[in-house]
Amino acid sequence: MQMEARVGVAVDGGVRKLVQPPPKQIGTVSQLLAGGVAGALSKTCTAPLARLTILFQIQGMHSNVVTLRKASIWNEASRIIHEEGFRAFWKGNLVTIAHRLPYSSVNFYTYEHYKKLLKKATGLQSHRDNVSADLCVHFVSGGMAGITAATSTYPLDLVRTRLAAQTNFTYYRGIWHALHTISKEEGILGLYKGLGTTLLTVGPSIAISFSVYESLRSFWQSNRSNDSPVAVSLACGSLSGIASSTVVYYAF
Repeated sequence: MQMEARVGVAVDGGVRKLVQPPPKQIGTVSQLLAGGVAGALSKTCTAPLARLTILFQIQGMHSNVVTLRKASIWNEASRIIHEEGFRAFWKGNLVTIAHRLPYSSVNFYTYEHYKKLLKKATGLQSHRDNVSADLCVHFVSGGMAGITAATSTYPLDLVRTRLAAQTNFTYYRGIWHALHTISKEEGILGLYKGLGTTLLTVGPSIAISFSVYESLRSFWQSNRSNDSPVAVSLACGSLSGIASSTVVYYAF
């Protein structure tokens, strides 16, 4: 069989067939960098909503009954602007980026490696049309990647939450001060408070997110191959995020 690699055509018995070149392999550094930058950018864009979420979650600790009855997104956002300034919506965002860069990098990198490992172990590399098996591989790989990433970066996640939860009284002055203070007052294990609960939610959440994303993207590309890859990724990523958050929220 003669191969015309430059034009992507194979000639077999006088019949010309289009040949798709194998996908380019992304290097380790590129995978880590792409995952980290994507995570940091997405978190920066949604930082105001994340801050409001945390403040609503801890509101009962600092507010009276009358204040709780008046709680709303608009009222809380107005209070932040009036008392702390507009930039307060991004309070703790630096530590969020410091956490999200390694978290997203480890998450995406380990997901790809867990996926390759599971496919190789189960022999799915030679059976590409097994949809249910692929879905299980994506689910398990996503869960393992989420657990790995969350465990390796949890101290920064803890600091991020505590910095974002500060309102008028500032106890932690920054990332390093928070890490030092927590280690000194609560011990090294204090940096991992709540890790077990976090893993119970992160594992299923990332597992669902990756499996839904991969399934949607595969279905979309098989039916609408001419659509923009960026638009497909954005749409599938948004839907997978909504699906995982909804399931985990009501399950836990």
